Amino acid sequence: MSKVVHIGICKNKGLPIIEVNSIEAVQGKGLIGDRKFKNNNDQKCQLTLIELENINYYNKLNRSFIKPLDFRRNIVTSGVDLNNLLNKEFLVGKIKLKAHDLCRPCKYLENSLNQNNLIKPLMLKAGIRCEILTSGKIFNNDIIKFYD
Repeated sequence: MSKVVHIGICKNKGLPIIEVNSIEAVQGKGLIGDRKFKNNNDQKCQLTLIELENINYYNKLNRSFIKPLDFRRNIVTSGVDLNNLLNKEFLVGKIKLKAHDLCRPCKYLENSLNQNNLIKPLMLKAGIRCEILTSGKIFNNDIIKFYD
């Protein structure tokens, strides 16, 4: 079953991601309390997701123990291939999202996690960037549903 396993926000760039049990998603703006929240927000900057399976893959490959939210995505999922959702609409709980782009790992993330080999193994595994199409709350354990 595809679901939300962690939710996190960051109030200012560079601060740690703070885990929350639920978050208010606002159509076209982002997540309330997150540093990327703003009016008329770019569709690629409103919400990010990453798969727990890809985090576990990276940790196993590098014998590391990096916590899921330390990968700096808003939502960590389980049981869904996020790359298959690119350019599609789907639901996280009752909130409709549309995936517009891949999240690509960067030097900032690599340096903040003190890793030397993060970018290449996660190039196509670092999550997706989404637009929020409907407002409401996202909760831990919300089911992720997609349309065929």
